[in-house]
Amino acid sequence: MIRERLGRELLFFDGGMGTVLQEKGLQPGELPELWNITHPEEIRGIHRRYMEAGSDIVLTNTFGANSLKFHHDSCSLEEIVNAAVGHVKAAAEQCGRAGRVYTALDVGPTGKLLKPMGDLDFESAYEAFREVMVLGEKAGADLIHIETMSDTYELKAAVLAARENTSLPVFATAIFDERGKLLTGADVPSVVALLEGLRVDALGINCGLGPEQMLPVLEDILKYSSLPVIVKPNAGLPKQRDGQTVYDVTPGDFAGVMAQIVEMGAAAVGGCCGTTPEHIRAMTERCRKIPVTPVKEKEFTVVSSYGASVFLGTGSKIIGERINPTGKKRFKQALKEHDIDYILREGIAQEERGAHILDVNVGLPDIDEPALMKETVSSLQSVTNLPLQIDTVDPVAMEAALRIYNGKAMVNSVSGKQESMDMVFPLIARYGGVVIGLTLDENGIPEDPEGRVRIAERIINEGAKYGIKKKDIVIDALAMTISSEPEGAKVTLETLRRLRDELGVCTVLGVSNISFGLPRRPVVNAAFYTMAMMNGLSAGIINPASEDMMKAWYAYHALMNLDSNCERYIEKYASSPEVPALAASAAGVGGVTLDSAIEKGLRDDARLATESLMQSEAPLDIINTHLIPALNRVGDGFEKGTVFLPQLLMSAEAAKAAFAVLKDQMDKSGEVQEKKGTVVLATVKGDIHDIGKNIVKVLLENYSFDVIDLGKDVPPETIADTVVEKKIRLAGLSALMTTTVVSMEETIRLLREKAPWCKVMVGGAVLNQEYADMIGADFYGKDAMQSVHYAQKIF
Repeated sequence: MIRERLGRELLFFDGGMGTVLQEKGLQPGELPELWNITHPEEIRGIHRRYMEAGSDIVLTNTFGANSLKFHHDSCSLEEIVNAAVGHVKAAAEQCGRAGRVYTALDVGPTGKLLKPMGDLDFESAYEAFREVMVLGEKAGADLIHIETMSDTYELKAAVLAARENTSLPVFATAIFDERGKLLTGADVPSVVALLEGLRVDALGINCGLGPEQMLPVLEDILKYSSLPVIVKPNAGLPKQRDGQTVYDVTPGDFAGVMAQIVEMGAAAVGGCCGTTPEHIRAMTERCRKIPVTPVKEKEFTVVSSYGASVFLGTGSKIIGERINPTGKKRFKQALKEHDIDYILREGIAQEERGAHILDVNVGLPDIDEPALMKETVSSLQSVTNLPLQIDTVDPVAMEAALRIYNGKAMVNSVSGKQESMDMVFPLIARYGGVVIGLTLDENGIPEDPEGRVRIAERIINEGAKYGIKKKDIVIDALAMTISSEPEGAKVTLETLRRLRDELGVCTVLGVSNISFGLPRRPVVNAAFYTMAMMNGLSAGIINPASEDMMKAWYAYHALMNLDSNCERYIEKYASSPEVPALAASAAGVGGVTLDSAIEKGLRDDARLATESLMQSEAPLDIINTHLIPALNRVGDGFEKGTVFLPQLLMSAEAAKAAFAVLKDQMDKSGEVQEKKGTVVLATVKGDIHDIGKNIVKVLLENYSFDVIDLGKDVPPETIADTVVEKKIRLAGLSALMTTTVVSMEETIRLLREKAPWCKVMVGGAVLNQEYADMIGADFYGKDAMQSVHYAQKIF
């Protein structure tokens, strides 16, 4: 029923739950979900007030109800979910709106980072979400609402759990910052591409920002989304008043901006932290008569990773071909020897030379391709944010990679053979992706453009049966070598033109196939590449290390006014400075320096480069002249938004690997690295989200600080006692939930009393500078690197 209404009429969510529960006496550290059992009338009363205010969709009090977060001896997860769903149903009965209010199972994040950034396995996260979702459907929920997600990987695990294990509609919203980024680096197009590929019913934004601050992010979401959009802002910024958290946007002001949000095109609106039934009433009264903007299909062909989106269709994109064993003896050796760092170096090198997407093919006889494909995809995504093209004919390897890929992958490939389409299209329908369609079928490769276009039409039509849109299919016109087929280039070029002009579909080619068997192949390849781009080639699978190919690419885009003011061309070719030879003291194995290995997150290379450096430099000198400066450059990039969290953490891991080698040598020689100081870190009482704390810990340790990690849900007394006992000069406190910030203030108050010498830095998604000042903190760290800078200042 809700699917039919969604996007056709404006729907209203409810508002905040945790902040309202605080007003009713929820204590710091007390689990809000437990109130479903201990305070049932209070929960029903809150639901009822939202319904009376005009909410059509009411969320269950289950935000933290999953096996990784909710543990209590008095009741089971099933009892919590049953009670929570029952309370929404009962409230609807009590206010006479039974059957007219939708019960949404509220699903929040696990509070952990997934591997490789953190320690939570993808399938473990999936299982935690699956359990609560199955219980929710069984209890009678009408839909699943996944919200406040800051990591696309965790978001994918949650959506898959919902779609694969329930029949309920799935809504999903993420928490963006003012730059339009998630914590782990995803931008708006990346999130939209992922969620559309996974086939959620609606997507959007919630929490983190007030309604005014959400407007630019919403504008981007509406630009790219072909699905109904949900918007649920906070009631502005949090403040502290009389020991309570309050927000600074009044119901009237909230309603005014929400009306603007609806007029922009939002299909479902509500509130998050700090919003109350009064905010929702003002919003529904102000917005109910505003006509809904129809949802329009956007025709973008988008491939994405966790932190980048590549749009096909304007100009021509470069797909790096080097991660493929075909014709590459050294690469085959790396696969057989399980030399993952060699593969990563190939990926990084192609990114540096201008690739937009990386092809990944690890197929060799006698290799466990599904396992190696999974490992390679995961490892590559830890060192580069370029989207990947999963290249395999093995359906098991294809599914394994698609399942764990963080983003919307490109898939190479499906053909016009019915067997191929029957195998590949169900995987694309399940996991999302942009799939390459080869213009060949049971009869082989047609010799004329007409035959290839007909196969392309068949692939597009067959894909539509699975709900796969034309924009998510890219056709390979197939480049046949002219040494054996003299008309091959002409046929391919005409096929490209017709695919562009008649079918309106994006295209791809393995360009270098055209010159197989000929001398000086780059000459032919570059000329053909330019001709192919002129005829509509959307993406070329090429070697970006080929100067001839890259010259053709830069020149074509400048000549066709696809390079504004020839800026990229000028930047590339205005001067050609010689690359200085690497100093012998800095070079590692294969010419990879320690600095480069750390900056790129290559752990094995960092270890080997360190061992090489120790032949000529002292360990402390290596730390001060290579390791720390490299970390500083990565940290600066993170603060500027050019480096993302996964890369930051992998760089930290590479630095750890280097330091382990140095420490071993210093222990043997009696040389001591002076520690800069000791910092206590803790997630405050009642809060079990330790992502931010763990990131700060990793970085502080890399900058030679000792860290006492007290963990999560830590009572104020434990923190204060540790600081007093160890004479700690700096404590770092973290909180994600609005309901636990009171614990942070209590902890600061106790530290002022028992350890007045100790400085306190705070961080977390619910905090800002003003709020940190109000609760008495000495420093507010907007990100992890700022915490490191403050620690350096203190010590």
